[in-house]
Amino acid sequence: MSRNSRRSREERLRMELHSGQRGEPVLTADGPLRRGVFLLPATITSIGLLSGFYSMVSAVSGHFEVAAVMIVIAFVCDGLDGRIARASRTSSQFGVEYDSLSDVVAFGVAPAMLAYSWALKPIGSFGIGITGLFVICAALRLARFNVQTATADKSRFVGLPVPGAAVMMAGLALAYSYFELDSPRTLCAVMAPITLALGGLMISRVPYPSFKAMKLEKRAQVELVITMIVFAAMLFAMPQLTAFLFSTAYVLSGPALMLRGERLSAKVPVLRPVAAAKSHDSNGAAPQADAARGTRSLRDHQHVPR
Repeated sequence: MSRNSRRSREERLRMELHSGQRGEPVLTADGPLRRGVFLLPATITSIGLLSGFYSMVSAVSGHFEVAAVMIVIAFVCDGLDGRIARASRTSSQFGVEYDSLSDVVAFGVAPAMLAYSWALKPIGSFGIGITGLFVICAALRLARFNVQTATADKSRFVGLPVPGAAVMMAGLALAYSYFELDSPRTLCAVMAPITLALGGLMISRVPYPSFKAMKLEKRAQVELVITMIVFAAMLFAMPQLTAFLFSTAYVLSGPALMLRGERLSAKVPVLRPVAAAKSHDSNGAAPQADAARGTRSLRDHQHVPR
């Protein structure tokens, strides 16, 4: 070992010892920096949850366009939190469960409240029943997704993802406002079957494209670049109509895949009995092993648009 390398090593050890004596925190993998990275996806999920809550408040108050925009904001947050968690390797069981609870509010209850207050209120109890079925279908879709995450096809969703159905509902409200339509009876007659159809698609086994397996290379394909440019231009020129058109295109993509002859995913049982808890010794070795195994499995699976 040369004299310069030995001197630099001694100086580095002296600096580490000095920082430890002063009690200054060292930003290691388990230190404050790592905890802050873990909190970032949960913070974005919280913003999406609050957007869904504000959407419900706006729908009850009669501000339907604001309610639809809040659902779109929640959709953006739902896509960001999963990507950030995967990129930073901060996936956790807490984040998965919190994301599901947020999705029930932002993409289940909020669009149902919007549909009822905006279109289905004139039919009274029937409107409550239709929107209630939408909420139930959204919750069932999320529960099925959580159970089948480990065995699901990464390139396809089984059934319409819940955020897709919610954005479709928001897009309809935004398009209605964009064209300045004013026909409550026609609106109610159209939205009732659409709400039921969206609920049915969520719990169906219709294949839908998944974008979580898409890998953007350094040189993106020409088609992808053109699509992004067109989407950005339309979003800037007419955001209300753009949200409606793209959400409608995605909702119809599932039936289009079926018409092309794509096979449906094989059924995966979701009502499996829970295995009995394994006995453990006084040191708790078995629970720690199960927790470690669950943590390893969650590193490969983080919530994405369902």
